[in-house]
Order: sequence, then structure tokens, then C-alpha cells
Amino acid sequence: MTIFPPDPNLTALRLELARLRAERRWTYDELAARSGLARRTLIEIEQGRTIGTLKTWHALAHALGTPLDRLFAALCDGHEPPTDTPG
Repeated sequence: MTIFPPDPNLTALRLELARLRAERRWTYDELAARSGLARRTLIEIEQGRTIGTLKTWHALAHALGTPLDRLFAALCDGHEPPTDTPG
């Protein structure tokens, strides 16, 4: 029997990005300058038009000073995250 994981909460992830950016009072231009990403990319991620790559999220985590695992924890909003216990 195959057990599929729950769908990642991509909405929560993009809202967390928007929250962290707003908390710092950064514009898209400021975050773009700090992350090396295009302003358009940031807008498209926050508006849910694209998800970005792992490299994109890595750059965002560094720019925001937030560990990548803490940022990605939003993907599990609404369901139990996986545990370290082997199954």
C-alpha cells in the first residue's frame, strides 16, 4: 500500500515570505537587492504565480536571515510535519 504525503501548503509558504518581508519593512526592490533575485520573481512568488526553485528559496532565506528549514516549515501548515522516527 502506498501512502502519499499531504500536499504542501504553498499558500502558507508564500504568505510567510510576505510576512517576513513586511516585518522588515522591505520593498520588493530591497529584498531583490539583498537576495540577488529579480523583483518580478519575488512578486510572482508572493502572488502565487510561481513557486521558485530551491536555489531561489535558499537565496531568500539568507537574505531574510531565516533558516531554510524554518521558512519551509510553513509547507506543513494544516497537517503534521514528518518526524525523525524511521517508519
